[in-house]
Amino acid sequence: MSLKQRIHSKEAIKIAGVPFGCTRDEMEAALSQDDYDLIGTDHQHGPANEDTLVEYCKMANEFGIGVQLRIKHTRNAYLIGNLLDLGPLAIVVPQVEKIETVDEAIDAFYYPQMGKRSWGPSNGYGIDRGMDRLGYAEWWNNTGILILQIESVDAVINVRKFAKPGVDMVTFGENDLNFSIESYPSSPFKNLQECIAHVETQLADTHVKVGAGSSPSGNL
Repeated sequence: MSLKQRIHSKEAIKIAGVPFGCTRDEMEAALSQDDYDLIGTDHQHGPANEDTLVEYCKMANEFGIGVQLRIKHTRNAYLIGNLLDLGPLAIVVPQVEKIETVDEAIDAFYYPQMGKRSWGPSNGYGIDRGMDRLGYAEWWNNTGILILQIESVDAVINVRKFAKPGVDMVTFGENDLNFSIESYPSSPFKNLQECIAHVETQLADTHVKVGAGSSPSGNL
């Protein structure tokens, strides 16, 4: 069973948080701590360098593990296809609040006829498998993992609308969600735990897994 299928089955997965630009020894040491499913790195609150991302993904591939990348900004969802060409297996879109963002992310993440991703995976995950264009596109559409990060009360309220085909998992941003709860007039949720419980209820009968943690990494 693929990791994407395991996520749709709501299995627990483990994501190792390893800093961008780490050495091979540092990555190996981090991965030796547990049996991880993905290795996560962050562009949202850290430096972004495309050459370094290519090398990071190649290094992870040597250890037989895919990379999860949190992109720089919500409005950068249109760049997901370009970032996937550099090697990640999974993408996290932060601070998702609008259905339009979800649609844009799906279009950029998946190849036709599921999405609108442009062809050209020069360093794309799995491109070394020797498949032709159509074969790789179909394989990717059944393999790549798209994750949305929920970080506001409005997103929690509307999360059911985000559970579209192509979205695999949602996670939470604890600090930004707390900011939102604190500033929201008459918030229906008092804390992070109530937000998570609401999202779990809303998505219980969907294919979308709820990573009930406070960040995109860890045990989800």
